[in-house]
Amino acid sequence: MKCAVLGDPIDHSLSPALHRAAYAELEMSDWSYTSTRVQAGGLATYVADLGGDWPPSRWRGLSVTMPLKREAYELARSISPRARLVGAVNTLVRSSHGWVGDNTDLPGAVAAIRERAGADFSCASGAILGAGATAASTGLALAELGASRITLLARNPGAAGETIEMISRHRSKPVVSVLPIDSAIDGVDVVVSTVPAKAQTPELIDRWASTPVVFDVVYDPWPSPLLSVTPGVAISGLDLLVHQAVLQFELFTGRPAPLEAMRAEGEKALASRESSMEPSPA
Repeated sequence: MKCAVLGDPIDHSLSPALHRAAYAELEMSDWSYTSTRVQAGGLATYVADLGGDWPPSRWRGLSVTMPLKREAYELARSISPRARLVGAVNTLVRSSHGWVGDNTDLPGAVAAIRERAGADFSCASGAILGAGATAASTGLALAELGASRITLLARNPGAAGETIEMISRHRSKPVVSVLPIDSAIDGVDVVVSTVPAKAQTPELIDRWASTPVVFDVVYDPWPSPLLSVTPGVAISGLDLLVHQAVLQFELFTGRPAPLEAMRAEGEKALASRESSMEPSPA
């Protein structure tokens, strides 16, 4: 059976390493996982070329990353409730009635936080640095964890309307607001950073590093500037990536995923990237 991750750019993706590690751990030699660059606007054509017959011509699942998540939503024959809530699909699973769209970003974020902060962890108030698509899915994750107040801290607060609306759709009806990214807020239980490492200024780090739980969706570079000085619970982008990949693996294969084997391979792949960037001896 064949699976793949699609997006643009795609060369940086750790998904092939994670899924292949799971296949190796469970001795699933008849499964493969590749990466393919598919540009914006090209998903429907790519999927059509895979064939539409059932049983499938060995194609079982597709992991979908940016900029294709909205296209995947439109392409799917049916949509899971959580993908409908997020408004984006990052997982396409082949079925007898076509491609089923799901989203593992939201439950993956919840699982990543609970793994590091405790299985019974809940929060009352959360802050998110950034206001894009990742802020929407992690904001919904905070709502799942009990946050009744969620503040977006955006470089362009005026562009946060769609993300505010999306988080506000959660069944718990959290109060969602937006402030400039340099604002300070008291009483926050969890801060999620969705901004690039280069945007993590010394002032931003000083303002948020002491939050009890700090979740940075960045996994490269590791550790990010924010997580490198956090004294509390630290959750990385690799934690998120592994947990969403675990859920994808289970949707594709119907088998429990070997989480630790997948995490170990992810850590190994990141370490290899870091070592390849080190300067050569003179």
